[in-house]
Amino acid sequence: MDILKSSIDWTKAEVFSSLFFILFGGMFLSASLGFWQIGKTELAKAYVIPTLVAGVLLLIIGLGLSIQHYVRITSFENAYNEDAAAFIASEVARSEKVLGDFGLVVFKIIPLIIATCAVLFIFFDGPIWRASFVTTIVMMGLIILVDTNSSARLSDYKDKVTEAQQAK
Repeated sequence: MDILKSSIDWTKAEVFSSLFFILFGGMFLSASLGFWQIGKTELAKAYVIPTLVAGVLLLIIGLGLSIQHYVRITSFENAYNEDAAAFIASEVARSEKVLGDFGLVVFKIIPLIIATCAVLFIFFDGPIWRASFVTTIVMMGLIILVDTNSSARLSDYKDKVTEAQQAK
């Protein structure tokens, strides 16, 4: 039953973590509104669309992850009570897959996107281009920030479920 509590605690922490995507999305939307209402320069007006898009994307990510993890919390107890060994095995497999995805997307692809935007920022001079590159760099940096913590938390959780699997 201890592994069930660990699973629920981990998932609740993931729900809390996904709320940061929603918070950052709201901040981007507020910034977009601010640039639209107060922006006087061409560069300030160029930030309206990129920050709006980034805000919507972060809200979608945050809401999607929150709903996914919230549903998972409610299904953990049933899955554990039906077959504890199968539940633990599925959690080990899922955590290994997600850690592999983190390794590829968060720690390789996103830094590559950031580096590409930084290089392109030098070569493109238009305000919309620069606003788009800066917004993308900030958004990707925030995703790395949140997902690095999620990755570390998932790694600890994987260790716990692997230990529980070996104990059975």
